[in-house]
Amino acid sequence: MEGKIRCAIIGIGRLGYVHAENIASRIKGAQLVTVVASRKESAEKAARELGVEKWTTDPQDVFEDSTIDAVIIVTPTKTHADLILRAARHGKHIFVDKPLTETLEEADEVIKAIQKNNVICQVGFMRRFDPSYAEAKRRIVNGDIGRPLYFKGLSRDPGSPPEEYIKTSGGIFLDLSVHDYDIARFLVGDEVESVQTYGTVLVHPFMKKYGDVDQGVTVLQFKNGVLADIEGSRNSTFGYDIRGEVVGTEGAIQIGSLQNHNNIILTNKGSYHDNIPSFQSKFKAAFLLELEHFIECLLEKKAPLINEVDGKIALEIAIAATDSFKTSKKVYL
Repeated sequence: MEGKIRCAIIGIGRLGYVHAENIASRIKGAQLVTVVASRKESAEKAARELGVEKWTTDPQDVFEDSTIDAVIIVTPTKTHADLILRAARHGKHIFVDKPLTETLEEADEVIKAIQKNNVICQVGFMRRFDPSYAEAKRRIVNGDIGRPLYFKGLSRDPGSPPEEYIKTSGGIFLDLSVHDYDIARFLVGDEVESVQTYGTVLVHPFMKKYGDVDQGVTVLQFKNGVLADIEGSRNSTFGYDIRGEVVGTEGAIQIGSLQNHNNIILTNKGSYHDNIPSFQSKFKAAFLLELEHFIECLLEKKAPLINEVDGKIALEIAIAATDSFKTSKKVYL
């Protein structure tokens, strides 16, 4: 594959727009040539703002366009399997936002199609590319903290998404905590053996009718004996709070911060710092780096850091976590 990778973005919500901007103006080896959105007004507006000539409301237009090399899928989870299958069958390389699919049966089907059609698939677990998490991984591999013993992760969103989103999100363990499941596996360097979850609704009563919670905890046990506990919350009124910690036999690594800028404000009433307001600002660098990696993999014909199989494993953990919550039992993978 020579020259620039010609890409189409499918889905132009908040995250989709972030990816579209990166492809359109920040990644030298890529070119955004088509915008796809379910609403004509959204597709046309985004294309105009991004300086892209083509837009459509029908993804099939992209799949049948022989000049397009790759698609970036940023749509609701329930649409992933169908879009991935159609992309693979038309020979398009695929970047898809997490989770890979909604069910394990769908995951097996898309993995088969991806491998049969010899296309590259990368799943959007951006924390692996975040500089802080990437440095933690490097330090762990280097032996700086000895052998990992324990992982702690927390993902606290500043409030709940709207009800319309929650009812089709798959629940907090699939929609939110799945990021921590993947990064725990990445940092610990082993596979999960069992999952147990706990959760409750404390702030957003409407979640009860969808079997969802706004405050959840997951305990993972890895095959090598390492334990992980992971908090997922929709109740962080103080900002977007994503942090992690790995404790080892010879030290520990604390990852991330709630602090938005490296400044402390001092006044006669005390000192304070501003907090990270949104996922777009927290993972701005990671979103760019993961797409740069995807394009690099296409240009150099190499496997991505996180592929469709990794996506299925994270999904399997998230589904086990949801089952554990529903049954109040530990689930073994």
